[in-house]
Amino acid sequence: MDEKTKGILATLAATLLCGCPGLFGLCLGATSAVAAFAPGAEIDVFGSNDPQAALMMGLASLCLGVIFVAIPVVVGMKMLRKP
Repeated sequence: MDEKTKGILATLAATLLCGCPGLFGLCLGATSAVAAFAPGAEIDVFGSNDPQAALMMGLASLCLGVIFVAIPVVVGMKMLRKP
């Protein structure tokens, strides 16, 4: 198996294992952060109904989502560049 094929397989694996959960985390984080500011929203974050907890969970999910989406980009750039 040549280097280009290994690079493509590594990029696909990183996309499936990191990119897709990262996009899910971005969506969850955005939804939680917006729900924290909605008046009268029924918020339940691990048993807490505090909007501050929803905002913190949303921001943490956004940060982790960005990191998880960046991983396949870095893997693709490292594996597919010409030596």
